[in-house]
Amino acid sequence: MSKNHMTTALEDWVTSFYLRIGIKNPQDISESYIARRCEIYIKKDKIPSRYDVVGRFRSITIDIRKDKLMQREIFFHELCHILRHSGKQGMMPEAFRELQEWDARNFVKYAAIPTHMLKFIDLNDPLVVDQMVHLFKVTPELCTERLLQIQKRKNKDFLSVPI
Repeated sequence: MSKNHMTTALEDWVTSFYLRIGIKNPQDISESYIARRCEIYIKKDKIPSRYDVVGRFRSITIDIRKDKLMQREIFFHELCHILRHSGKQGMMPEAFRELQEWDARNFVKYAAIPTHMLKFIDLNDPLVVDQMVHLFKVTPELCTERLLQIQKRKNKDFLSVPI
């Protein structure tokens, strides 16, 4: 990625959040560390994943029936709801709930594979997806989705360069 690469407000938010809590390298991304820093209790159980906020108590329940890579993505999704959203989704208008879900899906991409860590990936490596799965510990599907997003943005940046 070039230094003048345009980022979204959400990408910037995630980078700022990570740097503020000391996450600079892929190996620093740890669900337990993030939860501890944010004072969020993590519970793993054989029930559907969810988040809860009751007063000052905040928790994320992760369904252990999902594979490990998916559990990590679920953590990021629920983390987004706790850090960035308010209200009970069951009691809000459908469009607002959909907006929060859209935000959470994008948050997962940026929290799992942060923009400030793209320098650790060789985007020209034919096995880049495998490299990303190993480095960031998320599903190949998420890595592919993030790569496509990066590629689209690179092409857009290239096309917007004045001639």
